[in-house]
Formats: sequence, C-alpha cells, structure tokens
Amino acid sequence: MTTANDTLDFYDIEQLLPESDRQVLAELRTFLREQVEPIITEHWIKGTFPHEIIAGFADLDTIGTPYRGYGLRGSSYLLDGLIAMELATSDPSISTFCGVHSGLAMGSIYICGSDEQKDRWLPAMARMEQIGAFALTEPDVGSAIAGGMETTAKRDGDSWILNGQKKWIGNATFADLLIVWARDVADDNVKGFVVPRETAGVQTELIEDKISLRAVQNATITLSDVRVAEDDRLQNANSFEDTAEVLRVTRAGVAWQAAGCARGAYRYAREYALEREQFGRPIASFQLVQEHLVTILTNTTASVTMCARLAQLQDQGHATDSQSAMAKVFATMRMRESVGHARELMGGNGILLEHNVGRFVADAEAIYSYEGTREINTLIVGREITGHSAFV
Repeated sequence: MTTANDTLDFYDIEQLLPESDRQVLAELRTFLREQVEPIITEHWIKGTFPHEIIAGFADLDTIGTPYRGYGLRGSSYLLDGLIAMELATSDPSISTFCGVHSGLAMGSIYICGSDEQKDRWLPAMARMEQIGAFALTEPDVGSAIAGGMETTAKRDGDSWILNGQKKWIGNATFADLLIVWARDVADDNVKGFVVPRETAGVQTELIEDKISLRAVQNATITLSDVRVAEDDRLQNANSFEDTAEVLRVTRAGVAWQAAGCARGAYRYAREYALEREQFGRPIASFQLVQEHLVTILTNTTASVTMCARLAQLQDQGHATDSQSAMAKVFATMRMRESVGHARELMGGNGILLEHNVGRFVADAEAIYSYEGTREINTLIVGREITGHSAFV
C-alpha cells in the first residue's frame, strides 16, 4: 500500500530538484514529523509558540535558501517554495513563522539593504541567532497601505524618529529585529528601517483570541518617538515600489503555503479514511470518500504545478507581480475548498483537534487573507491583462 508521502507529490515535482536539495527536504520532513508534529496541537490550543524548535531549524539549512552570498545557501526559489509547502503540510503556523523570518524580514534586508547591512544581519538571521519580523500592516490600513500609511519617519541629524502603530505583525513579541516601514514626512515616500525590538519607545502587545494560526505570535506594535540610526535605514528602500518588490517574492511563498495547508489536510484525511471503518470496511473504499480525496489531491497538484512554474520564472528573474498574485489567488481558493472536503470526509470527528484536520481548516482562513486578499490580488492580475486599474 502506498503511503501518504507517496501520494502527496503526485506529479513528482521534487524530481525537478537536484539530489542535494531533495536531501534537504527529506531532512526537514523528518525533523517536522519527529520534533514539531507531536507538540504543535498543544501549542495551537494554548496560543503559544514552540521556541524549543528554533535551534533545530538552525541545523537544517532551510532559512534564506534562495539568497546568495553573506553566508547563505544560494539555492533555488523552487527549493524555497517546496520548503514552505513542507512546513505548512506539517503545520501552517510554523510555515508562517519561517515565512515571516526568512521571506519577509530577511528578504527585506536582502532586496533593500546595502552590502554592509546584509553582512551585518543576514548570516546571524540564517543561523536563527536573530529572529526577524516584518511590520507593514497598520490598525486602520490594510490593503490600502501603499497610499495610506500612517506611521511616520522624520529625519533628525544622523537619526530618524518613528511614530505610529503596526498590527498583525507575526513574531513581533519575541523577534530580535523588526523591519518597520514608515512614511518619510519630508518627501512622502515609504522607507524601511531595521529596529531592534528592545529599542526605547517600542511596545508590543500580543493579539489574542485568534481562531487561525494560533501558534503564530501576532502583535500590535506601538512606536513612540523611536530613534533609529541612519545606518539602520535600509539604504535601497526609497519608495513603496521597493516594499512591493519584497511582497512580490513573498506572495509566491504564500501560494506554496496554501498548497501545503491543503496537503496537510489531505494527509490526515487520507490516513483517517484508511483507518476508519463503517459498515464493516474502511471508509476509504467508498466512492464518495474517494471523490473527496481525489478533489483535494487534484486541487493541491494544480496549485503546486503553478507554483513550480512561478518558481522557475523567479529563478530566471522573469516573475511578475501579476504572476505571483495569480498563484496566490488560485492556491488559496483551492486550499479553502480542499480543507472543507477534508473536514466533511471525517464527519463529526473533523472538528476534533485530535484528528488534526480542524487545525488546517481554521489556519486556512488566515492564509486566504494575508499577503493581499483575493480581491486585491485579482485586481493586480486584472490590471495586467486589461491595462486598466480598477483600484479606488
């Protein structure tokens, strides 16, 4: 009988990787099965983060994989995407933690930082000695952040003074470095700053009572006359277009996460169907149950193949905003549908956390919304194919 891992990669996408990269994925998979999955449900219930796993990630060499130089691995975006998907297959909260640190925080420094700044921060972040967070979204501004950012930055000699609030910032309660985006009051352009969390004037408040990604430590950050040195301003972040370049790359990562979330639900639903007996035989032998499983697997396979092609375009330097947006829209829609099939297959047991699928159903809701809602990403693609912007 085939195992769940045999069927998850139904089109053998991993075979596109060299053997060394496949070994990285295999080691990550083992780590997740042995170190993360046995403890993650308890943390999800309590709304806590398993800090004890961070050291294990440092040994896996899976952080900042597509970045070259500065002590980083310099592999492909395809490997990076498959890592994000593998993480989400075990648990979307852990995938989000890594996506924020490796993709958004390290990506901001890699894309927008000077060589000196990359040397200063990236090697330690890759070793997980310093954890990053990405502070863009605000309490009153989400999708309209490009034109409505309220957090301000004011030049004061060799420093900048930051004031404002950020909301939904993953990792913020324990991160060492906050990548804060603020509007320069002098030229009205968005600039990026690397702010140590312990800086005077920085306050973080954990957002509680979430129904999704409960192990992710999202926080509201309040910045009150926070002084940041000019040396800590990202030297190549001079407008929101530079911020958008980071988001274009990481939006593709969210598409991979969505595929992984759906795969995680499929994996547990399949195991349940093989073990659960009704009317004297496993429910996996019933036609309607098989239809659920095939629908989920088809959805995830289609999402993965789209993401794999997008990763190839990224590696060639040809990926566009609209291509990343399309992948995010498609993968998250298919994810939402797929986790519903998985829960339905399990009947009433589908709402019990002991069977795991309920965690993926809830986590899918956050993945569906962050890094641009379905509507916003749809309009990005619509603008590309029509030449007309439908944004307000």
